[in-house]
Amino acid sequence: MKRVFIVLLNIIAVSGVFAQTQPRPDTISGNVSLQQCINYALQNQPLARQAVLDEDINERDIRIGLAGWLPQATGTGQLQHYYEGGPNANAANVPGSVLQNQNISNLSILGVQVSQVLYNNDVFLASRAAKYSRQYYKQNTESTRINLISDVSKAYYDVLLSQRQLKITNEDILRLQRSLKDARSRYEAGVSDKIDFKQATIALNNSTATRKQIAESIKSREAYLKQLMGVNANTSLSLQFDSTRFETEAAIDTNQTLDVTRRVEYRMLQSQKTLQNLNVSYYKWGFLPSLSAIGTYNLIYASSSISNLYNNSFPNGYVGLSLSVPLFQGTRRIQNLRKARLQEERVDLDLINTQNSINTEYVQALANYKSNYTAWQLVKENVDLARDVFNVVSLQYREGIKTYLDVIVSQTDLRTAQLNYYNSLFQVLSSKIDLERSLGKISAQQN
Repeated sequence: MKRVFIVLLNIIAVSGVFAQTQPRPDTISGNVSLQQCINYALQNQPLARQAVLDEDINERDIRIGLAGWLPQATGTGQLQHYYEGGPNANAANVPGSVLQNQNISNLSILGVQVSQVLYNNDVFLASRAAKYSRQYYKQNTESTRINLISDVSKAYYDVLLSQRQLKITNEDILRLQRSLKDARSRYEAGVSDKIDFKQATIALNNSTATRKQIAESIKSREAYLKQLMGVNANTSLSLQFDSTRFETEAAIDTNQTLDVTRRVEYRMLQSQKTLQNLNVSYYKWGFLPSLSAIGTYNLIYASSSISNLYNNSFPNGYVGLSLSVPLFQGTRRIQNLRKARLQEERVDLDLINTQNSINTEYVQALANYKSNYTAWQLVKENVDLARDVFNVVSLQYREGIKTYLDVIVSQTDLRTAQLNYYNSLFQVLSSKIDLERSLGKISAQQN
């Protein structure tokens, strides 16, 4: 026994160490990619988890509704003491032979009542609506996940864009510092006046202020990305940047045709319409009776003495059918039916409006993508051209051929070309996300 106890302790200890060494499935660290951010968000973002909980809650509601098809059993019990007179057979719902020729002052009845629904409009509706209710909530989860994927992707690109802007600004500051040093040396050597030195100082101060603004904007954009992912605010995120991969992923086939049935929002309305049709049928057939099979078994105890009450029992039982027919409900069923039909008509209008909205969204997304893609293609070569111009002008300035104003202009052109390149690249990627979403091409499944 002692050996067994020691073995168990060892197993517990080893399993505890193993559990501590295993990484948590909801942790994220290192240089993370966009797909890792999306996967983390799909697992941990509160809205995504709430959508899954809504599915589970709906499943409980379905089972509650379908429980009406199962047999219903109820136990009953009563104890009565008559301080004046005695029980009446009809009032006590017991056979008269039990009370005959007895001075009964104490009566107790213990029984079981069982019923089985054969037809009931409520449970019939629950059976028919279960499939479409599950479908609707699955689509709701899909919609939440698609929105989350889209938002996380664009927030991810926003953070990377700000980081690229900060890097470009830092490089610009280094060039300005070298230019300021050259301008100072030329001024001290008497080759140039104070103008070049002052212009260099102004440009450096402006870039330094810009760097501070960008650094602060990165914090806010990272906070928004963490919120979308469901990451703790104190968690440090390091995002992967691969310009080659981003350039490869920027292209998309713009000749795809729009199919509104691929959009989850439209399919959710179709499911809602089906449920509304079932609701109309529910009120339409509300005049049908409810039919149940019933059975009861009772143990009746009667005695003149309370102490001897449960010495002898008198059982009785019966089986039968119970029919309930709604004859008149004050026009409630008719009014509910008319209301359900109006709601059905409203869903039809929602379908038309959503179809038009999806078409508009697609046209706008396609136009934005095409314009952003064209702009990106045009500004790609500007970076190399602006860098060559700056290098040549800087060299000519040191040799006294160009003025310092030419250096500032070429340096500004280089910074603008670099910023425009990254702005265009990430705008293309973001507009691609919008286009894929409008086409219903974003998969809600975790990769």
